[in-house]
Parts: sequence; structure tokens; C-alpha cells
Amino acid sequence: MYSSLWTFPSGFFADVDRLNRVFDEHFGAYGAPTSIRSVAPGTFPAINVGNTPTSVEVYAFAPGLDPAKIDVSIDRGVLSIAGERPAAAQQDGARSYSRERFTGSFRRAVSLPDDVDATKVQASYRDGVLRISIERQAEAQPRRITIQ
Repeated sequence: MYSSLWTFPSGFFADVDRLNRVFDEHFGAYGAPTSIRSVAPGTFPAINVGNTPTSVEVYAFAPGLDPAKIDVSIDRGVLSIAGERPAAAQQDGARSYSRERFTGSFRRAVSLPDDVDATKVQASYRDGVLRISIERQAEAQPRRITIQ
């Protein structure tokens, strides 16, 4: 092999750099999720999950979709968002050199807290953002107790 690190061939680091670029092309520039609760960059649709004292709010960023073709369901404490994003039409004879827009079917799942009421869900789609609001159960709401 090599007698020491100082005698590596001059093209070794260029080869490592090229290999790194190939991995980035196939697996994304960041590769892995940034935390246990997140997903890899580029996952579609991107979502934000938050809560208020009375509800859990989920925002899915999905521009260019027909709201009638988005399936939203809750089953055993898991909110599922599914659908399909059609491919954009290309001009005849045009070839793609880079493709960054996601196309095809997708499915995202969000685990919900135990205190949500699955019968009180509202969903709306506007300007490419799907907003899902799930109310919390009345028993789980903070309440003030009077002292007698």
C-alpha cells in the first residue's frame, strides 16, 4: 500500500472529492435527517407541526396539487397525508439536465398526541399550503379551579 500518509498519489484527494459529489447527486447534499424527528431534505411535502392550547396544527407545503386528489386521514393517532404530484409537461425534444421538482406519489405520516379529538378535524388548501387543524379533547384543556 502506501508507506506513509505523505506519499499518497497526487490525484487521491481529487478522487475523494469526485466520489463525494457522486454521493451528493444520488443521495442529496445533506444525506441524512438532522434529528430523530426530522426527515431527509427534499422529502415531499415539507411539513410544519405545532400546537396551541386548543388544537394541533399541521401545515403541508404542497404547491401545484389538486386539493380533491389529496387524501388526509387519521387512524390510531397517526395523521396521514397522501397523493400524487403529476410530472410537468416538457416541450418536444427537450432534455432535462437537472430535475429538482418532485413528481410521483407521496405519503407523509405524523404521530399525534393522545389528547386530540379525531372527530374534530378541519382541512383547507390555499396558495399551495394544506392546513390541517385537529382540536384537543375538552377534558384535556387547561381549566381554572375555584377555591371554596
